[in-house]
This record gives sequence, C-alpha cells and structure tokens, in this order.
Amino acid sequence: MTYLLASLITFFFTTVLTIAGVGAAFILIPVFVALGIPLLTAMSTALLLNSFAMAVASFYNARAGLIVYRTALPILIIASLLSPLGAITAEHLSRTFLLWLFIGFLLFAGSMMLWYKPKKREISDSKKLISYGAGVGGFAGYIGGLLGVGGGNLIVPALVWLGFDPKKASATTSFIVIFSSFAGFLGHISLGNIDHNLLIVCAIASVAGAVLGNYLMRKKLSAPQVKKVIGIVLYIIAVKMIWDLIK
Repeated sequence: MTYLLASLITFFFTTVLTIAGVGAAFILIPVFVALGIPLLTAMSTALLLNSFAMAVASFYNARAGLIVYRTALPILIIASLLSPLGAITAEHLSRTFLLWLFIGFLLFAGSMMLWYKPKKREISDSKKLISYGAGVGGFAGYIGGLLGVGGGNLIVPALVWLGFDPKKASATTSFIVIFSSFAGFLGHISLGNIDHNLLIVCAIASVAGAVLGNYLMRKKLSAPQVKKVIGIVLYIIAVKMIWDLIK
C-alpha cells in the first residue's frame, strides 16, 4: 500500500511541477517520510526521480526547440562553482533568518508570475544569452548553496523577468535540474540509501507524470497559463517552507 500511495503521489506532483520545470523532489521528500520511508532513502529516491522526469521532459522540449542551451550551460557551470561559496557563507549566518528571507522572495516572485506582465521580446543575441545565464547561474548557485535548496525555483522566475518566454524558461530549467538532481543523488547513493522496489514503481509514475506534464506545457497551455502555474508552484514552495519552520 505504501508503494502504491507513493507512486500515485509521485505521478500527481510530477505532472504539475513538470509544467513549471522545477522538479518534484522538494514535495516528494516530506511526503515519502510521512509514509514511513526513511529520510535518506526518501531523499535519494526523490532526487533520482527528479532526474528521470526532467530527462523525459527535456527530450520533448529539445525536439520542440524550447531549451536555450546558450543560457542553460552557463547557469550549470557558474551555479556549480558558486554553490559551495554560498554554503560556506551560510556557516556564519542564521539559517532561520535566511529561510524567512527566501520565503519572502518566493512570495514576491510568485506574485510577479501571477500578476506582472513583462513586455514580450525574443532574446536571440548570443552574448546576451550567455551573460544572462552567467548572472542567473551565479544568483541561483550562491543562494541555493546559502539556503541548501534547489536552484530551480530561483532560475525560472529570473529567466521570465529577463524576458524569456515562460515555456522556454520552464524547459531550460528542466534541463538544468537533470544534472543538479543527479549530482545530489550520487551523494546519497554512495551511502546505499535506495529501496529498489520503491524506486521502480515511483520511476514509472514519475516518467508518466513527466510525459503528461510536458504535453500540457507544450500543447495545451498558453505562455501566460504556464507563467501562472509557475507562480502557484512558487507559492506552494513558500507555504511548505513556512510549515517546516513553524511546526
């Protein structure tokens, strides 16, 4: 029964969050723990599911020409370099204070996604795409390392504010999450924290959810609707973090 519930929950959240491009691990981890799955097993499984789902989504996104590689690659590189610096800085600051600041950012970003209407513009200049990627990568990597959270929920709104089409922002972030999640998974798998039966049933559900969520993002939802989904997801992340802090 636990595996069935875990797979159904995985399918639902992966479907919704694939639309936004941020991956479902941040919700799946506490849900798995609530189902009685050990924390380290929940973390390693959820991170690998993230990679599976985003790899499937990225396959379709690449075919549709939605991934902006000239921005994605600088984000990956710079974020990887600055994330350890953020982690070092965090040692000298109050984590609780930083998390409340981050919650404030998420609420602000979510509100911007829901109600702010940026001017539509297509960014094609290679230098701009690379410089935007470096800037966003530095921001997401440092803040992500500082707070110990995934950078996807920082990257998506930042790209939209810079003028990226919401669908391209979601697709580009999905591509990045493949590698960031898999790197986190490797850190856990070295400790042997894997339940293979749980992984198999949830991987099937994750792939199915990614296919459905990506189809909805590409074919059924308009760019403004995708933007609204991103805003709602940012609110959900903020509410979850508030709950974790006050419980």
